[in-house]
Amino acid sequence: MARLPILAVIPPVIFAALAGLFYAGMQREDPDALPSTFVGRDAPPLSVADLGGLPPVTEAAIEAEGVKLVNFWASWCAPCRVEHPNLEALAREEGVPILGVNYKDERGNALGFLDELGNPYRAVSADRGGRTARDWGVYGVPETFVVDGAGRVLARVAGPVTERTLERTIRPALARARGEDAAPATDED
Repeated sequence: MARLPILAVIPPVIFAALAGLFYAGMQREDPDALPSTFVGRDAPPLSVADLGGLPPVTEAAIEAEGVKLVNFWASWCAPCRVEHPNLEALAREEGVPILGVNYKDERGNALGFLDELGNPYRAVSADRGGRTARDWGVYGVPETFVVDGAGRVLARVAGPVTERTLERTIRPALARARGEDAAPATDED
């Protein structure tokens, strides 16, 4: 009986291992979601500066009564422009308090962005060096966190707030935090 050389066995073994990893990744509840170590834990501290005289985001605002969103954004971020109408609608039509953290941006550009598109934020501050974003585990802007009245992170959306993320992640987290019945989102794409 002929024996297979060891080099002939390595590629199929590597392929099988990769196929197993891909299959395991596809079995996650939300394969598009990036993991966050902060979900279920207290929100990290802030290291931010005022932005043009706007009400600042403070530790007290993060820990204030009621559920809120903390949104990391920048004027140079194209997806931030895409999500902006959804944030405005959440704030205006649903009364959701949104705290904005402007990430590594020029003051004038950030204020111009808000002047042009509107300001959905109850408070907004600048994270000029990116320290707060790093401490919150932000991969890149935009990212949004749902935070309860005790300052605990309930959910995270990496990427723009879209109708899909509103229905699947943000509104269910808001409802759970408010003690409302949060029906699970359905896949109707």
